[in-house]
Amino acid sequence: MVNSVVLVGRAGRDPEIRFLEPSGNAKTTFNLAVDRPVRRTEGVETTDWFRIELWGKQAQIAADYVRKGSLVGIQGRLEISKWKDAQGQWHEMPVITANNLRLLGSRQDNRTTNSEEF
Repeated sequence: MVNSVVLVGRAGRDPEIRFLEPSGNAKTTFNLAVDRPVRRTEGVETTDWFRIELWGKQAQIAADYVRKGSLVGIQGRLEISKWKDAQGQWHEMPVITANNLRLLGSRQDNRTTNSEEF
């Protein structure tokens, strides 16, 4: 069986980094917007949103270099995050646990992204 996901898109917001106790292991999360290809007959653009999780060194790189609007490539696997809320109800959310992050934008793109408001 294979559980493999490859995505190329833009960060929907700046990543959030957390350090887990007591290990100090870094975990970074952000949302990734991926445009779905448009057929001429449909004519409507659609954007799919994915929750991305990175761990360890890749998490630190994402926190340091990815900003809202940055073009990135993600390689990882699909997981289903499950949790119980304060009212006792269970929730599920698909999450891409990435093991490879590629920064695809140029330095000029990153400077522009950091200085503009979207």
